[in-house]
Amino acid sequence: MATTADPQLRQRRKEHHPQRTSSDETVTSGVGGDDVPHVRDEVVWGKTPSGEVFRVPTTHDVLTLFHPGYPKSHIDLFNLALLGLQLVLFFTLSRTASRIFFLFYFAFWRAAYDLGLGWVLTKQSKKKWIVREVQRLGWLDEKRRPEVRQWIKKQLAGKMGKDYSFDELPLEYNTWLLFRQLVDIILLNDFLAYCMFAFSCFRVPEGLSAGVHVMRWIGGIALIAFNLWVKTEAHNVVKDYGWYWGDVFFQRGALVFDGVFELAPHPMYSVGYAGYYGLSLIIGSYAVLFVSLAAHAAQFGFLVFFENPHIERTYGQRKPLAQRSPLLPKASRKLEAAPETHTRTSSVSSVASTDAPTPAVTEGETATESEEVYTETETEQENDRSLSRRAKRHSGLGLSNVSSREESPKGASKRIQVISQHDLFHRYFRKDTVFLHNVDLLRASDFQLVLLMTYAVALAFVPSLSRPSALMLHFGHALAWCLFHTVGLGLLLRAQSQSKFMVRHYLKHYHYPQNARGQGAVQEAFQNWKAIYNLSMGMTYVSSICLAWKTYSVPQHWTVGNELLRHTLGVIMIALHVWSTLESYEVLGLFGKTSSQTIYASTSLTVYLKGWFFGDFFIEDFPSHLEYTGIYRYLNNPEVISGAAFFGLALISGSKLVFALAVVRLLSQWWFLSKVENPHMRKLYGDSIRSDAGFVKVIKKVAQKNARLLESRAGRHAPEIKRVAREVKGTFDKVYEETAEVVEEFLAKSRPRISEVVQDTKVLLQQSRERLVISRVANDLSSYDTNKYKISIVPSADGSYRFHLGEPIRVRWRAPLHHSRKDWIGIYRVGANQSNLVTKTSSLGMWVPVHDDEWDGDIPLSLHKPKTEDPNSPDVEEGEVVFKSGALPWRTGKYEVRYHHDGKYNVMSLDGPFEVVVDKPSQLDFSSVRKSLMHIVPLCLDMDPSLIPQSCKDGATSDAPAPNTATETEDGRDPDDFRFWWKRQAKRISLAIEQAFGVEIAPEVIVADANLSALANRILVSKELLSD
Repeated sequence: MATTADPQLRQRRKEHHPQRTSSDETVTSGVGGDDVPHVRDEVVWGKTPSGEVFRVPTTHDVLTLFHPGYPKSHIDLFNLALLGLQLVLFFTLSRTASRIFFLFYFAFWRAAYDLGLGWVLTKQSKKKWIVREVQRLGWLDEKRRPEVRQWIKKQLAGKMGKDYSFDELPLEYNTWLLFRQLVDIILLNDFLAYCMFAFSCFRVPEGLSAGVHVMRWIGGIALIAFNLWVKTEAHNVVKDYGWYWGDVFFQRGALVFDGVFELAPHPMYSVGYAGYYGLSLIIGSYAVLFVSLAAHAAQFGFLVFFENPHIERTYGQRKPLAQRSPLLPKASRKLEAAPETHTRTSSVSSVASTDAPTPAVTEGETATESEEVYTETETEQENDRSLSRRAKRHSGLGLSNVSSREESPKGASKRIQVISQHDLFHRYFRKDTVFLHNVDLLRASDFQLVLLMTYAVALAFVPSLSRPSALMLHFGHALAWCLFHTVGLGLLLRAQSQSKFMVRHYLKHYHYPQNARGQGAVQEAFQNWKAIYNLSMGMTYVSSICLAWKTYSVPQHWTVGNELLRHTLGVIMIALHVWSTLESYEVLGLFGKTSSQTIYASTSLTVYLKGWFFGDFFIEDFPSHLEYTGIYRYLNNPEVISGAAFFGLALISGSKLVFALAVVRLLSQWWFLSKVENPHMRKLYGDSIRSDAGFVKVIKKVAQKNARLLESRAGRHAPEIKRVAREVKGTFDKVYEETAEVVEEFLAKSRPRISEVVQDTKVLLQQSRERLVISRVANDLSSYDTNKYKISIVPSADGSYRFHLGEPIRVRWRAPLHHSRKDWIGIYRVGANQSNLVTKTSSLGMWVPVHDDEWDGDIPLSLHKPKTEDPNSPDVEEGEVVFKSGALPWRTGKYEVRYHHDGKYNVMSLDGPFEVVVDKPSQLDFSSVRKSLMHIVPLCLDMDPSLIPQSCKDGATSDAPAPNTATETEDGRDPDDFRFWWKRQAKRISLAIEQAFGVEIAPEVIVADANLSALANRILVSKELLSD
């Protein structure tokens, strides 16, 4: 687990700082005397979820279990007995019985690890379930369970040091120590069961030479040694706190990326399992290999479904959509650099500088080498923002507003034009297609994409040609697309980088509005480039797969020869390619978005200019700010891994043609990186580009260390070895340079010119409807008096049962004291259910538990019923639930509420009807529409003060600004701007606008506008067009 104590929590406090803090205190103890150096004891502090700060005592790792000098608890003895039992069974059972037994035994412990620990840790991370269960059972309560508490105290105290005090430490820490005992049992038995299974499958493969056997053993031992090194280094970084998921119980610091964590992503779960494959090599068994692959895949499942979400919950920080952070375009920055202007440079966003969930992102270097301090900026021109920003926000259709917001009013043409990153992003991106994602057949580019892919697939089934002719046709087809994608588009990109070839072409041949200032040409050039690039990428993959399909034949005997090994390695290489591509896209996005869904969230809103579509070759307005995160933390160019899929296809098909295609693709990709991308990156970012990635640095450090060791042992032969190494390196460099020059000269003579105009159209139609469900009914209704159940809707503010769309709905309930803790209340459209006894339709998410604090999402956490101590207490329980946010109906109409029993669909009481309405303007003009939106939008945003427009906070519903005027708040934000936490909030606004005005606006468009006046203008223009 990539967590460890924050170094700031482990700093040694200077003597002239006697103060103590609540979460990062360290103390210093020393012996007196001026000539005697101080002895400093490092103290680490932890903090529970309730805020209690405590001193974290010293812990010992799991290896102390086998150390005779440490006392053994009852749990340790039980663990040792389980391990010893495995050894006894291994030596007593036959080889066949041993293989079968340890296969299922290992599967049990692996499931206990990945499923069992993953499940309980997830519940602990979300609801502190483990701690709550220990509290409920009273295991550590001296009054309720003194014997159990005393036994647990002995088990824990015997394994800790002198600085451990069971009675003084909080419940969370002692629960974590108890949880560690369970983890040790699972991990050790899981490891030993795997080894026993592998040893029981040991064999010597036949038909291999002695050299192959030697290499097999050397490779296997090397992988096992590498596995041990990775695990050891990882433990040195995360310590026991991270190794045993301590941050699920209490906080001791922040995420740290150091040492082996720069070698590969999640080294404990990725390269940290290399020993599996090393042992598979030594054992020589396919059974061990496939069991290793399955176990490794299960570990990745543990990472994806528990660890990543937990890290995001604990260390991540939500970042709102449509956050308008002001940016200064390049032209403005040049004006800013004039001698008479006194300014200070800025990061991308002053807002972003406060969003620092983790130190995961570095600038130009990895996280352990440099730290960038981000500060807010002030310029002398900031007072002019009210004159330059969004001067025409309230005029025209929303798409035209994108440019009009950036225009300066007359008389202010020399002042800085300020534009937000959000508006700049939506100027260039409009639901672009990535492979087959976001495909819309009503969009010309998408239709061409699907059509060309269809013809490529159909070509694979052409029966008229002879087999050799068909193979050559497919090879030529795949080769052409491969060269076009890397070399052809590479030359086009290089021309764009050097002379803006594509932008010049569109400026020459096409007309754009005068006020576009050339941006129309940039946008259209980039839009067409994206379509061409995605089409070429899709055809490259499809044509290569079709060639492999035509050359592939199903093996007659999978276990004879290397057939099974080829297929296995091929699938692994394809999976590596897919993983590398997904990781790159997650980091880069369309242009280079900072993704908060990545495993380690970025510390700022700074963009990555390289982008999936090479946006920095076209767009200059984004700031030139380079960062490395995700897979780019370990590799400078993950594209080098992308060729693995082509070699995987070659292995699976066993075809020389496919192998030749893979080699050509690798060489052409190498040329693209060296002649197109790297020169442009150096031109754009200069010295901020790092020379070595994290993976290379780690390998170089190890190599240099071994080289020095070898040189010290070589003695007088060391100079001769150096001379031979330099000559060999020089030979390879010369061959590469000459080959690159020949290839570049050949390709320059056949440089293609591509010109294609694509018009994009977006149509999004969504309609929700009620779904039938299989109703589960209870069998214990006779034990409950339905007359004691009652629910009633609390009237709205005006005293009626009419609620505006998005307005919270309160429902009071009454039930017997010993009613089921799994009771729930749902909202249904009137008439959807014919029966008043059993509900037959789904609530579509419009439900809340009666006891919300006793549920984890859809799962009840506790089923215990309250006990009455007073015989005179009432025999009924009352309460109130609130329907809000996603539990509300987002369609107007009449509804009813139903009280259900025990998590089933038995109706104990119902109330209604009540009506959900939406505020419709009396007349269609700008002020009326804007006023209506001022009521709708905040409700759709859950009335979150950080999201709703400032104009709604001020309550200025009647003083609407004129459509062609612009006002701003003191911080430069347009008072009509709003933001989102989730895209579903934009979907709510889309539904509300459709029901209030009869206008369909896609959520993506609402996110792009994110402004009341812009939406009002868009609605008015849409109504005008639709009325014609």
